[in-house]
Amino acid sequence: MGCCQSLCPDEQNPLRKDGAQPLQPSQTHHGGATTAAGLDNGGDGGVAGGGGIPSFSEFSFTDLKTATNNFSSDNIVSESGEKAPNLVYKGRLQNRRWIAVKKFTKMAWPHPKQFAEEAWGVGKLRHNRLANLIGYCCDGDERLLVAEFMPNDTLAKHLFHWENQTIEWAMRLRVGYHIAEALDYCSSEGRPLYHDLNAYRVLFDEDGDPRLSCFGFMKNSRDGKSYSTNLAYTPPEYLRNGRVTPESVTYSFGTVLLDLLSGKHIPPSHALDMIRGKNIIQLMDSHLEGKFSTEEATVVVELASQCLQYEPRERPNTKDLVATLAPLQTKPEVPSCVMLGIKKQEEAPSTPQKPLSPLGEACSRMDLTAIHQILVMTHYRDDEGTNELSFQEWTQQIKDMLDARKRGDQAFREKDFKTAIDCYSQFVDVGTMVSPTVFGRRSLCYLLCDQPDAALRDAMQAQCVYPDWPTAFYMQSVALAKLNMNTDAADMLNEAAQLEEKRQRGGKGS
Repeated sequence: MGCCQSLCPDEQNPLRKDGAQPLQPSQTHHGGATTAAGLDNGGDGGVAGGGGIPSFSEFSFTDLKTATNNFSSDNIVSESGEKAPNLVYKGRLQNRRWIAVKKFTKMAWPHPKQFAEEAWGVGKLRHNRLANLIGYCCDGDERLLVAEFMPNDTLAKHLFHWENQTIEWAMRLRVGYHIAEALDYCSSEGRPLYHDLNAYRVLFDEDGDPRLSCFGFMKNSRDGKSYSTNLAYTPPEYLRNGRVTPESVTYSFGTVLLDLLSGKHIPPSHALDMIRGKNIIQLMDSHLEGKFSTEEATVVVELASQCLQYEPRERPNTKDLVATLAPLQTKPEVPSCVMLGIKKQEEAPSTPQKPLSPLGEACSRMDLTAIHQILVMTHYRDDEGTNELSFQEWTQQIKDMLDARKRGDQAFREKDFKTAIDCYSQFVDVGTMVSPTVFGRRSLCYLLCDQPDAALRDAMQAQCVYPDWPTAFYMQSVALAKLNMNTDAADMLNEAAQLEEKRQRGGKGS
């Protein structure tokens, strides 16, 4: 609902666009209150930078509760549904960004500092081969991780439970190569351990490109097992000593290669028997219908066999994996979504189903003059109940603040928008009273002064004060349109219309 975050940004601070609280490097851990350093998104190589991935941040539990619709069962995206010990939910932040939220069981990580430090370590990783970790939550006993959401299912779904078409051979090679690159990057960044690597950990983004889930870099609990799959797929040394090593990760990568080759989840011992018997064709997925290169398949089979060696020291390292799979990429120009047989997901602008109110119509046309006339006529009737001051609070400061608002209202009526901004800012800066109408009016003033960023910030502040106020959403839609964020603007207009309809059915008087 809307662009704002549950915890409203300060007037003095630049607006964060991911709905989270940016954390400063100087902040440290104190008991239950945990923080982590904000991270640079830049860099070279394959590191995703720029505006694509937000900095690692701490989220409030309220933020994530709102984003997941109160952790609704309808939002569960874990492969095992509600049976999974640590559920993963699909959610959407107030800035429209989709997220995946992993909710750990109570007391899985009893010490908040330890959990925060582990999350922070994973949060430093930034690569376009990862479904990157963008934050965490450590409120009370709650422990949650927040990652980029990947909308096109898992490798397991596409390999084992496909409906329309199986994954073509070139795409399978791309999956293996991309995951090898992800592991190699993480190893070079000092995070070589990955817990329970399997086909469910490989996700597909909006372009259909394969990515490795960042959730596997942390165990499901502080003292829990690193492998939850059948023991037949577990590295033999883990069965002996219960420890995960970089070589254990290579072993698990070998099981993923087997999945890609066979289209089935074959126990490694059985697959190795077929490989030793030179039954490579028998190992291959029959749904490929022979549409693969025998030479390429032989290379992958040999690599899988090396990964699955009983002795850890005999397994290849991540650089070897990348070097072996790189020459097999024969269709780099073909988009992954085409090879995967999916449509690239583009959110179409949503249009309100019912006729808009006069304010909604004015906002949809971006008619700032008409919006001004409506806000003047509406006055402050939507501010009822947003302030309850005691008699003792009626100080000279309050009188001065209300006088500043009065001068702002006069300038607003007279269309002296710069003066109105100054006067309303005096009112806002005192902070004793909050008024959604003041934020709404100042938002329009900013729009009329060609400052859409400031206008969007004020419209979001209005929503923070009054979460279900349609005017706040309408003003956000205009500001977003001015910023050329047309899809988001259309979505916001639709949300505003729905809130207005809800109010007409029995909410707060409009």
